[in-house]
Amino acid sequence: MHDRLRAPFGSWKSPITSDLAASTRDLSELALDGGQLYWKELFPDGRYAIMRRETNGSVTEVVTAPFNARTLVHEYGGGTFAVADGSVYFSNYSDQRLYRKAPGLTPSAITPEAAMRYADGVIDRERDRLICIREDHTLTPGEPVNTLVSISLNRQTVGDVLVAGNDFYSSPRLSPDGSHLAWLTWNRPNMPWDGAELWVGELNANGSLTRSERVAGGGDESITQPEWSPGSILHFTSDRNGWWNLYRWREKQIEPMCDIQGEFGKPYWTLGLSSFAFESENRIICAYSQQSSWELAIIDTKNRELHPVKAYSDLSYVRAVSGRAAFVAGSQVEGRTIVQFDFATAELKPVYPTGDFAIENDYVSTPRLIEFPTSNGLTSWGFFYRPKNRDYEAPPNELPPLIVMVHGGPTNATVATFDLAVQYWTTRGFAVLDVNYGGSTGYGRTYRERLYGQWGVVDVDDCVNGALYLVGRGEVDGNRLLIRGRSAGGYTTLCALTFKNVFRGGASYYGISDLELWDKTTHKFESQYNRKLIGAYPDRRKVYRERSPLIFTDHVSCPILLLHGTEDKVVPIGQSELMVKALGERNLRFAYVAFREEQHGFRRKENIKRALEAELAFYSTLLGLPFTDATQPIKIENFESVNRT
Repeated sequence: MHDRLRAPFGSWKSPITSDLAASTRDLSELALDGGQLYWKELFPDGRYAIMRRETNGSVTEVVTAPFNARTLVHEYGGGTFAVADGSVYFSNYSDQRLYRKAPGLTPSAITPEAAMRYADGVIDRERDRLICIREDHTLTPGEPVNTLVSISLNRQTVGDVLVAGNDFYSSPRLSPDGSHLAWLTWNRPNMPWDGAELWVGELNANGSLTRSERVAGGGDESITQPEWSPGSILHFTSDRNGWWNLYRWREKQIEPMCDIQGEFGKPYWTLGLSSFAFESENRIICAYSQQSSWELAIIDTKNRELHPVKAYSDLSYVRAVSGRAAFVAGSQVEGRTIVQFDFATAELKPVYPTGDFAIENDYVSTPRLIEFPTSNGLTSWGFFYRPKNRDYEAPPNELPPLIVMVHGGPTNATVATFDLAVQYWTTRGFAVLDVNYGGSTGYGRTYRERLYGQWGVVDVDDCVNGALYLVGRGEVDGNRLLIRGRSAGGYTTLCALTFKNVFRGGASYYGISDLELWDKTTHKFESQYNRKLIGAYPDRRKVYRERSPLIFTDHVSCPILLLHGTEDKVVPIGQSELMVKALGERNLRFAYVAFREEQHGFRRKENIKRALEAELAFYSTLLGLPFTDATQPIKIENFESVNRT
């Protein structure tokens, strides 16, 4: 123990610098190939590499610079690579071509130069090909065309079309005996979590599909992750009972594997997700969530019994081979890491951490799950983090400022995994409320559909009511409420700062300011998402305008920080630039930072760091707090300067 310094909340010096907070590794897309484990990892320069871990624990970067393993299918990507017999087949960011990285050789292209994108592939060894999604951008003007194609592994080809005609496809999965192909498909205005269909087709000797049939799914049933057992029995998740539960298709009949009020899946914002895998014909290792907490479990396929193994705050990318499994997992006190599970010993072993750092526990704020009352007599959920720093205490009777964090999607969810981007604030004396507003996943279909027709209302109300709930409990300062959000969360932030008089200020990361304009300019994947979230256009054009912060900047009563990437194709930078122009014309208070070469979501360490520093300087200026970091003040237009000591 040592004497603590007394200083106002929000002004504490923290061991978590912006440089450290921007250094966390992003680990995703695991694959097992014999005794080797592969994954995709984001490097500080914004490049994605493919990594490999050998059975002896050594780690090698397999796909190295100048290659960048990232696909732009659906713009969000995912399903970047497949691996078989030591060869990695991956999409390269700069040209979106598919490459083969064979052992000991440099990568060579297996698709020609063309405006094509590829993702979510599976290797067909018998026919020496890759079956994957192809997104054709050659038809200009006009939207890209999505199909399922087969790509030869030995000659450059754009691929032969196997399935076509619908708006979107995902998850082509080949049966172990090579006789059948399963896939998912959906059409607008549905998103995959609204309704998707699971199809199966027979493959003939030359590899073409015959006798295809729909197995499950439809306009109001969401299917995720088709997966074949070693004995070629098809399994998948469906929300036909209101929750993404696990089912199997056997002898033309669908059987539930586990019927619980929990989710065995996540929304397909990115491709290549996996929440369950087969260790053998009789054992499935899986991840499921209930009330924001994830559990690793084993399902006995004979008696369909669920046996929990260990609780985590988050689980993803579950993969398995005979005798072992691997996945990405996180807890409240440890960031995401790759964990291996040994079926023989039941040992869980972390094998690759998210960063080379160690934060002592007396600096770490652990979240409390809260359920709070909100509009229409309902309740919503969030994670509340108290300020924590062993070196400081606040003056008597002072309450901390609160930062409300709003996740993107909006059909997504926040989890309670240790995150330096959260601890960056709590160690400085800010409280944080990370909200799973109505519309978030992880709470069943009914909760997810609360947002439909009510985007910009339900999400905003939940963020406001969550903050006021904590104010009413005397846990935070009601005069120092802040809000921040990314993408759809940025839109919610702008709505809260425009239509509500609750917050002192906030930060919008690549948020939407004009729904009507966004509806006309966004990419194909989300081009009709607003039909669900707002309503039919132009029939409900009035509502689109009523919920667009850009139209009502005269309602803005507090400063706004806007941050945006210049290359954003999902929410074009014009959404922030128009807001900046409108705020400037009204002599309102704002700050704006544009990030060159960043897309939707910042990936370069230098830009993540700069954004955090700008946000901290912005909040410090608003609340009249002294700068405690080597952070330059940010210029807030039309804001009277504050003297600091």
